[in-house]
Amino acid sequence: MSYGLLLLDPPVTESQEAGSERVLSLLERREVDALRAGDERAFAALIRRHGPSMIRVAMAYVRDRAIAEEVVQETWIRVLRGLGGFKGRASLRTWIFTVLANCARERARREGRTVPMSELAEEPAVDASRFFPADHPRWAGMWATSVRRWDEIPESRLLSHETFGVVRAAADRLPPMQAAVLALRDIEGCEADEVCRLLEISDANQRVLLHRARSRVRRELSRYLDGAAAC
Repeated sequence: MSYGLLLLDPPVTESQEAGSERVLSLLERREVDALRAGDERAFAALIRRHGPSMIRVAMAYVRDRAIAEEVVQETWIRVLRGLGGFKGRASLRTWIFTVLANCARERARREGRTVPMSELAEEPAVDASRFFPADHPRWAGMWATSVRRWDEIPESRLLSHETFGVVRAAADRLPPMQAAVLALRDIEGCEADEVCRLLEISDANQRVLLHRARSRVRRELSRYLDGAAAC
């Protein structure tokens, strides 16, 4: 196995290094120092923070969860071995997910898998059943059922473990590429251009995938919260 992917920062001259912009925060620098020192607690915290999103991104390429977990494990090995060459010209998160994407693509090529663009198929953001049908003589296209206000639901219910479980379950049922984009944008906080680079998709595709993913999750959350509001 080649470990060239570990050294994602290209070689630079001393003068270039001195003039390069440092993007790591003080917290990230401390985290990197702790990881380089072999701090197991720092590594465990990193896994807890990024692990679920990494699984979703890996599954955009390999689809089988067991293989995706192997890809993530291989990624962590590469990350630990590559920490000495990490220069900090990208955030630690960006570096980790770049290693992950490269590892996942390698595995996908070996598995002979490709990402189907059928995931970009058009789908409504709101259930069609909420509207009067197009042939209705008077109310065509208008709301057929009232929309419950989520701000009328007690905050304790909105922020409950059960509600978060509904969101997580909905995200887990997304098509893999949609799940990957949602995880990177809404969980990891990546910018759109970063997601496009990591997943090698166009900005237009990124926007469509994110919209579809958010729409699906919102529909499931709406069903759950509508029931909660009725209680």
